[in-house]
Amino acid sequence: MKKKEEKTGAQALVDALAKAGTEVLFGYPGGTVLDIFNCFPEAPFQFVLGRHEQGSVHMADGYARATGRPGVCLVTSGPGATNTVTGLATANMDGVPLVCITGQVPLGQIGTDAFQEADMSGICRAVTKHSFLLQSADEIPEVVAEAFYIATHGKPGPVVIDVPKDVQRALTAAEYPERVSLRAYHPESTATAGQLARLAKLINEAERPVIYAGGGVLASGAAKEVAKLARKAQIPVATTLMGLGAFPETDPLSLRLAGMHGTAAANYAINQADLIVALGARFSDRVTGKLAAYAKKAKIVHVDCDPASIGKNVRVHLGIVADVKDVLTTVDSRVKPATHDAWLAQIAEWWKQRPMAYRPMHDNVIMPQSVVEAIDRATNGEAILATDVGQHQMWCAQYFRHTHSRHFLSSGGMGTMGFGIPAAIGAAFGKPDHKVVCVCGDGGAQMTFEEMVVAVEHKLPITFVVINNGCLGMVRQWQELFYGKRYSGSILTVKGRLPNERLEQDLKYDYLPDLVKLADAHGAETYRVIDPAKLEPTLRKAVKSARTTFVEVIVEPRANVYPMQPGGQPVEGMIFS
Repeated sequence: MKKKEEKTGAQALVDALAKAGTEVLFGYPGGTVLDIFNCFPEAPFQFVLGRHEQGSVHMADGYARATGRPGVCLVTSGPGATNTVTGLATANMDGVPLVCITGQVPLGQIGTDAFQEADMSGICRAVTKHSFLLQSADEIPEVVAEAFYIATHGKPGPVVIDVPKDVQRALTAAEYPERVSLRAYHPESTATAGQLARLAKLINEAERPVIYAGGGVLASGAAKEVAKLARKAQIPVATTLMGLGAFPETDPLSLRLAGMHGTAAANYAINQADLIVALGARFSDRVTGKLAAYAKKAKIVHVDCDPASIGKNVRVHLGIVADVKDVLTTVDSRVKPATHDAWLAQIAEWWKQRPMAYRPMHDNVIMPQSVVEAIDRATNGEAILATDVGQHQMWCAQYFRHTHSRHFLSSGGMGTMGFGIPAAIGAAFGKPDHKVVCVCGDGGAQMTFEEMVVAVEHKLPITFVVINNGCLGMVRQWQELFYGKRYSGSILTVKGRLPNERLEQDLKYDYLPDLVKLADAHGAETYRVIDPAKLEPTLRKAVKSARTTFVEVIVEPRANVYPMQPGGQPVEGMIFS
């Protein structure tokens, strides 16, 4: 019998990652992972060097959101590992499949406060689906296979593999398993015949139905099934922030975004519906507002692959723990074609009364909403749009036509500033044939600006657009509306930054730092737009460029995001101006 060939744990890890389907690995080196990096010159996948571990995790996240395949990243121990926590928490909240490999001190030094030792198993327990601390090189192939399985089955999420340095150097003949079988993890569940019959009955009998689609629709690849159900039974569709693209907003049945900054039509429809079919959503506080007043007239059906989400925030009349696509495919034959003319007429009236619109505040000043509209036109609504977090994120949700699955990449549940730039880079690696546009505010852009050089060095034709209003816009908006216009800590420029003083409405900005110079130093093709007449021509030129481009747009600093349903308030409390 031929003896199995032995290899180092580091080589076994690289081989296992390749077997798991890794195409791109994002990361940053360090002492405890040098044995792994030593294997990369012959690795069958591409390694992308980020400029910070948090950025590397966000790149893996953007790759996963854009492709549906798990993102993979590798960092060293200690601060390298702890720098991933924000990225792991971001992916965990939004159900994004990630496998994060962290270096660790040798097994014999764990617990001795060794140089760059960090208890990643303890640290990441609350922000991951699972974590592994390897004890031997023989475990590596099986643990890698299990990590990818856990990350992608059930509700997707991040998994950490902590690899001690001596485990990387030990020899093993272990091979990658042909199949994964986890004794304690069986997330697959299917709807019963009785549940499907009840679901069909509720849909067939409803007079004012609404489909409420979340990120689970995209995770299960169920966008076509949602559209088929909506059109067959004439049901309007509202989406969560994570669900944008689950139903084309060009369809007359689209209610678009629901929730705090959602459309009046979506929120009013949910408030008056007699049936809500929630698909792959978790009823976030950003959608429900005041829970005691949420959708009181509706029977709620909740379909989700995560049993913990059913009934967690709202009381449901029918909970189905199953894959959204499987449920919609199976129930289709039981749903009767229907029309709801009176209901759609009422919704049309709400659209007429409260359209998505904004008014210029001054002549010759660019409104930030118009920037998003111009990006939409310049890309014909076809771009993969990655955003950071803040006002610009909501304007991108409101004024870009979301028509495709996995084309809107944004941090939802965690609301992570600094997400946009690296996520766009990850998406560009995952979808090289698609145009990627990243929209940031001047606040979020400065958190991970260093990652832009990665796009430049890899010649990624990403268009980065910074909507610069000289402040942390969403924080400033809340201070204006709810804190007596005391703009404490929200002004990003020297002028007007008066600690703990009440500032007047006509804030003055000097726009520091010079972001165009910063982008130019990173090697990007750069533009600054101040004149409204030059906005669209500049964006069209940038979008068509084969280089990494950066466009800074100086916008009206006092613009706010409307509509707005203040946190904890009912639909009746929506603010429109």
